[in-house]
Amino acid sequence: MTQHSPRTIGFADDEIQTGESTRNARLKWVVIVDASLPAGRQVNAAVCVAAATAAEVTGILGPGGVDAAEGTHPGLPWAGCSILSATADELAAIREKAANAEDMFLADMPAAAQETRVYDEYLAELATTAPENLRAFALSIVGPKNAVARLVKKLPLLA
Repeated sequence: MTQHSPRTIGFADDEIQTGESTRNARLKWVVIVDASLPAGRQVNAAVCVAAATAAEVTGILGPGGVDAAEGTHPGLPWAGCSILSATADELAAIREKAANAEDMFLADMPAAAQETRVYDEYLAELATTAPENLRAFALSIVGPKNAVARLVKKLPLLA
């Protein structure tokens, strides 16, 4: 069995330009969810893959801020993130392409993650499922802007 580890993808300190448009960022971040899921499960899947992405992609979160009453607010993604929807077949095809791209980070949420209530049970289910049989409920992809745009060019924004 081949072990895959997340690719090191991210922004160098000198690339973090919080005073510029997100369109100027070198990398593009998209989250794609299964259009057939109910809204609550779509949101859950999107948040889960976004959390995995924020933990793995360097420089994706901007600095925190302070409001007028001196309350603190944690940093948010400074380069933006588009939330898109796709069919299960589209998700599978996009997942395969992103997983095979050298210059992209991919976080996925297999269906088993929402079908179990115990994380160790999810891991056990994952360990016995062939990659081609994993149904992804959501994907999070970060990579070069043009390459990511080509992967998702016909997908609609999540409505």
